Formats: sequence, structure tokens, C-alpha cells
Amino acid sequence: MRPIIEFCVNNMHHGTEEVMKKLEANPDYDVIEYGCLGNCGECYLFPYALVNGETVAAATADELYEQILAKVKEIEAMFDLLGE
Repeated sequence: MRPIIEFCVNNMHHGTEEVMKKLEANPDYDVIEYGCLGNCGECYLFPYALVNGETVAAATADELYEQILAKVKEIEAMFDLLGE
């Protein structure tokens, strides 16, 4: 299972560009940048991304990176349990 991690270009002022670059370096992730993800409230307030369509948010970009990795592990564990 290759996780899809989506970022909004309008959220980069929170420092998410560095998070995106770190994740892009991992060949096991599909990282996509969009002009808008339609979550303007979250986008304005804090760093966030979508991981397989689920919103992951944090107070800082560094925390977001850790939350994304945790979400990916959670999703992988679910797939392992299901035997997929």
C-alpha cells in the first residue's frame, strides 16, 4: 500500500513545504501538491495535509511531519491486520 499524501500550496506559509520535501524523498510515498484542497479553515489556521484522504493537522510543521508518519504507520497496520 502506497500512502497518498496531499498538500495545499496555500498552506506552505506554515512551513509545510519542508515537510513535503522530506516526504517526497521517500520512494514509498506518493506526495502530491495541489493549488487548493478546499479546507480553507484548516489551511489558514495550522499546518495540515491529507493522508489517504484523512486530514492530519498539528500545531507546527515538525509536529505535522511526525503526525503524518504516525498516520501512515496506522494505515499500514490496518492493512496488515486485514491481510492486504
